[in-house]
Amino acid sequence: MIRLEGVHKRFGSLVVLNGISFEIKKGELVALLGGSGSGKSVLLKHIAGLIKPDKGKIFINGAEIASLNKKELESVRKGFGFLFQGGALFDSLTVFENVAFPLKEKTKLPKEQIEEMVFRYLELVGLRGSEGKYPSQISGGMVKRAALARALITDPKIMLFDEPTTGLDPQMSLSILSLINSVHKRLELTGMIVTHAIPTVFKITKRVILLHKGKVAFDGTPQDFMDSKDPVIRQFLGEEEDVI
Repeated sequence: MIRLEGVHKRFGSLVVLNGISFEIKKGELVALLGGSGSGKSVLLKHIAGLIKPDKGKIFINGAEIASLNKKELESVRKGFGFLFQGGALFDSLTVFENVAFPLKEKTKLPKEQIEEMVFRYLELVGLRGSEGKYPSQISGGMVKRAALARALITDPKIMLFDEPTTGLDPQMSLSILSLINSVHKRLELTGMIVTHAIPTVFKITKRVILLHKGKVAFDGTPQDFMDSKDPVIRQFLGEEEDVI
């Protein structure tokens, strides 16, 4: 579903991605880890086609997206769902209106069908009964749930989660990750989760990719990651001094 080959990206003199290569198979859920500034969010934006690489190739379901025209790229991106770090709900819209927004903007579905779908996805994320509330009237965890419902309602085949548990307490973080796991299994999504919720995220992923200084420093199982003696991994886990 997703394949990167030697992807490079720099902003001015700052090298953010320095030859990233990996492949994610259909139905796989991968944890993407890395310190601040390691390129995680930039990498997600490349996969979503929001940024083009300076060098290298990105394939989504066999299509090399950097070579596509605007219409072709938009067609590929219809298969994506993106859960932003802060939820990114519209403050002036209710939970119902936020979840319905992509359907109203991008489809010609009748009002009754949109309403049915919104309630179905609110039920899926445990928010039925909160549809009339505004983002300011619900908790941070509920905002993340509403944002997930909005991302899922267009039936994406690939989901990208950018720090879905940031700002949440440990119990709510576990709840959100459990919800992502449930949705992943039910809908057979292919996905990447950028997160610092270690080791909690390892309960729902079977593969870990660690970025360090723009490169893939580790790609393997959570168990191998935690058992590794690599100083980059030990430093990331807070057990050693900074690796130069």
